[in-house]
Amino acid sequence: MSLTWAELLGDEPTTADEPERSGLFARMRESLAKSRRALTTELANAAFDSGDDAAWERLEEALIRSDVGVQATAELVRRLEARGAVGRLADALAEEVEAVFGAPPAFDVSAQPTVVLVVGVNGTGKTTTIGKLAQKLREHGRSVLVGAADTFRAAAEEQLEIWAQRAEADFVGSPRGADPAAVAFDAVEAGRARRRDVVIVDTAGRLHTQTNLMTELEKVRRVIAGRIEGAPHETLLVVDATTGQNGLQQARLFRESVGVTGVALTKLDGSAKGGVAIAIAVELGLPVKLVGMGEGLDDLRPFDAHDYARALLAS
Repeated sequence: MSLTWAELLGDEPTTADEPERSGLFARMRESLAKSRRALTTELANAAFDSGDDAAWERLEEALIRSDVGVQATAELVRRLEARGAVGRLADALAEEVEAVFGAPPAFDVSAQPTVVLVVGVNGTGKTTTIGKLAQKLREHGRSVLVGAADTFRAAAEEQLEIWAQRAEADFVGSPRGADPAAVAFDAVEAGRARRRDVVIVDTAGRLHTQTNLMTELEKVRRVIAGRIEGAPHETLLVVDATTGQNGLQQARLFRESVGVTGVALTKLDGSAKGGVAIAIAVELGLPVKLVGMGEGLDDLRPFDAHDYARALLAS
């Protein structure tokens, strides 16, 4: 059975949810305030009605400053020029931004357990994202087991265990310095034996340039795949939005090494580089599946392309 992330986490909007949806959009809009100001100011000042080439160049510069990226910027401007978008350019740009993300990404949850492997560099908010995800899954009827395969960083296991306790999730850990692949094996086996719906496996926060650690991550994937056919069913890369194009490069190399299936974009509330989500979608073809807009439990949400585009470009 395939669900969207919104369906899985109980965030699929209904008419009755309209006040809550408005509140979520307001938080998204607030999170993207820095990026939006840069873009909407340029849109307001540029003389697009006159077909001024310099105006298009200023738009390109504004998009690139928001870390939309050169390739994605060129694609968006091409689309705008093709549709003859002048006048209400912000609305047209919002429509094109939404379009680049396509349909909401699906997540196959038919396996028991469904295994989610979480990867990323230190400092991106990986542990917090896992804890919040486990909590939201439990709130919506999914039993969860968390495996602490980050055996290198001091206190990593303790932090993750605290989050697991908050989420009322099972926890599998090991002594510091243990083989991460062995921990992943134990977590998957425990998830199967206890008939948990979802197993979330943390991994060491590594730099994408550290070959030995990337090789180890590939080993973790192989071990998981050897226990359950098709696993890991989801490989989420946690990217810090404030890192902009560096985050894009991380995503590119992790995708090549471990087959990333989607991105959780964190710290959107502190970034003027909110356009990096567009770059990830256009340049890498990776769906942004989750977005973090703050420290609160409810600040981890399924990514909504429509809300994102409006929040980035609405005046």
